[in-house]
Amino acid sequence: MAAAGILFDDLFTIRELDKGGPKFDRVSRLEAHSDNHDMNVTLDFHNELFPIQDKEKFSLALASDLNVDPTGQKDALDLSRLPSGTLADEWEYVMYGKVYKFDEGTQEKVKVYISFGGLLMCLEGNYRHISQITVGSEIYSLMRKS
Repeated sequence: MAAAGILFDDLFTIRELDKGGPKFDRVSRLEAHSDNHDMNVTLDFHNELFPIQDKEKFSLALASDLNVDPTGQKDALDLSRLPSGTLADEWEYVMYGKVYKFDEGTQEKVKVYISFGGLLMCLEGNYRHISQITVGSEIYSLMRKS
């Protein structure tokens, strides 16, 4: 089900998990590539809440809100009080954060940096696929295994 709040959506394959070994308890860093949009992502995540293995595939979406109905009211901070029928119901792992940097890079390749309470994401690829994402905006990361 597509929702008005989805800013980016793609299928990724993990290329490397915890390069150089884990840095923190219960936190892993993955590096993955998508075949659909030729995007790269580096992402920190809670490995007990979302256990995933090297070379596995996962879907990743970025959304401006979790409402399936675009006329609904946004409740950004308290995921535990979300009513049923939100995008969170369709995904295994959801994080809430803020876009803190947008690197224009070279030609059409750009990088967007997002912090999810200290868990970091860098999404890199063609500008047209992430053009709706802006610095300072609040954003949800939605993940599920494929």
